[in-house]
Amino acid sequence: MINNIRYKTKIAIIGAGQAGLSSAYHLKKLGLEINRDFIILDEAPAPGGAWQFRWSSLTLSTVNKIHDLPGMSFEETLTNNETEVQANIAVPHYFDLYEKRYGLEVYRPLKVDKVSSHGQRFHIDTTETLFSAAGIINATGTWGNPYIPFYPGASLFQGEQLHTKDFKTADYFRNKHVIIVGGGISAIQLLDQISEVTTTTWVTRRPPLFREGPFDDMAGHNAVAMVEERVRQGLPPLSVVSVTGLPYSPEIRAMEKRGALTRLPMFSEITETGVKWEDGREEKADIILWNTGFKSALEHLDAVLPREENGGILMDGRLATMVAKEPRIHLVGYGPSASTIGANRAGSAAARELVKTLSLL
Repeated sequence: MINNIRYKTKIAIIGAGQAGLSSAYHLKKLGLEINRDFIILDEAPAPGGAWQFRWSSLTLSTVNKIHDLPGMSFEETLTNNETEVQANIAVPHYFDLYEKRYGLEVYRPLKVDKVSSHGQRFHIDTTETLFSAAGIINATGTWGNPYIPFYPGASLFQGEQLHTKDFKTADYFRNKHVIIVGGGISAIQLLDQISEVTTTTWVTRRPPLFREGPFDDMAGHNAVAMVEERVRQGLPPLSVVSVTGLPYSPEIRAMEKRGALTRLPMFSEITETGVKWEDGREEKADIILWNTGFKSALEHLDAVLPREENGGILMDGRLATMVAKEPRIHLVGYGPSASTIGANRAGSAAARELVKTLSLL
């Protein structure tokens, strides 16, 4: 590890999840060398991106499909093609092997606190070292920026308020009444598990939209296109489920049969003992579990990232990874590339376009 010195490079990749590793692979493929031409910085203590922090009951049979990183299949790292293996073990194992195979040295754990512009270069302040780079590929994802909306009375609540990020096991909620907030895939998965061991109330801002049939390649393409259209207009990206809907799976049918999918509209305020709706109805709760998603973790780029009036970022480039008003910065894992397959394609586009912008070849 380098200590307390300025480290100068051409491109800094911030984040070593799917998007960051894909970007690094494509930079190497273009002829750039790790450390001499580009570096990889990662806040996590070990390989695996956000996957290493997810709950143990999330298995490869329940998680959204893991798409291969370029040049190495995920399947070859599994034992006997298991599908019930824990995602928080299998994916970090895959990423670790991938880093070793392609010689992708990652400086970790190293949190980037702030990026600032100094002439033709960026200064990247981390917990230990000051780096300097001509261009940035940011791949910090969303896990580090959980979102909980504000509701009146939140500070009065005497119980616990947790976020999806805090979930470990359903047993923690046993014998407690839990209000589960959110209509996304994670909310459904946690509602399923928690409602098996205790009483629950499910609330969502909008009626959940369930879709029949598989989520095929065409559906995925259409969903990505809708998100891409927004960021190319400088609008904040929408959540994936808002454009894809929820699969009407056997697990959801089973939840319906046992009454766990009875949904209520969003409450208007939080009280000391629970929540309250505009019509005066109240519900007591021991825990409010916010499954309200994540926002892009971009705070470290605030000083160099041009924002639109609505808070969005105007994106450009072949796959909308280039910041239109600052083309020396690419955001992978943002907007249309916030999925595992999108992150792979975005890594290739970002690497090629940034190398061209910086005239490195």
